[in-house]
Amino acid sequence: MLFDYVYSGDMAHTAEHEARKAGTRKRADAERNIAAIISAAAECLARDPDASMTDIAKAAGLGRVTLYAHFPSREDLLRTVLAQTIAESTDIIEAVSPDEGPAAEAFARMIGSCWPLLSRFGSLHAAAQRALPTGEVRRRHDQPMAYVERIIARGQAEGAFRTDLPVEWLVTTVYTLLHAAADEAAAGRLTTDTAGKILEKTLLAALKPE
Repeated sequence: MLFDYVYSGDMAHTAEHEARKAGTRKRADAERNIAAIISAAAECLARDPDASMTDIAKAAGLGRVTLYAHFPSREDLLRTVLAQTIAESTDIIEAVSPDEGPAAEAFARMIGSCWPLLSRFGSLHAAAQRALPTGEVRRRHDQPMAYVERIIARGQAEGAFRTDLPVEWLVTTVYTLLHAAADEAAAGRLTTDTAGKILEKTLLAALKPE
């Protein structure tokens, strides 16, 4: 009887251990699948704003069932990819210390550091605008645009930027031109390097005091 009790206890412990291992493997597999889907979606949508869930699943090396198990709709996936990209851009902005140094220099430094990311994700912004509700995409950029707003306000106080237009409008101008340049590069109408140089010159000219 004692042996049976000990044996049963060992069996239960082993089963519990195996269940935990299986659960850990399942979570790890799910995390790998999610990462593969997000990466594939970013690449597909950067090339083609109309890329389908089938295109993305194929690029990720997964089936549609697996893709939809993690992202029930294309809109859900777009939101995740967009949020991750914006978070990455915010990290890039913070890394170049936008609140340090003269405003015009800080602004140029910020644009120069963000452009490679913007150009890499090309048509993603267009894809999000087509699929998500009006205004949502712009609202999701509020955090990185807050840095732009601070730099412009600081530049106005320093006399480096124009004061005849509201800060909010100048921020909108920056936001619009950033993505316009990315669209031009994605469409092949400008090379990435040329678009980046034109973008910086255009923005600094738009902010320059009359």
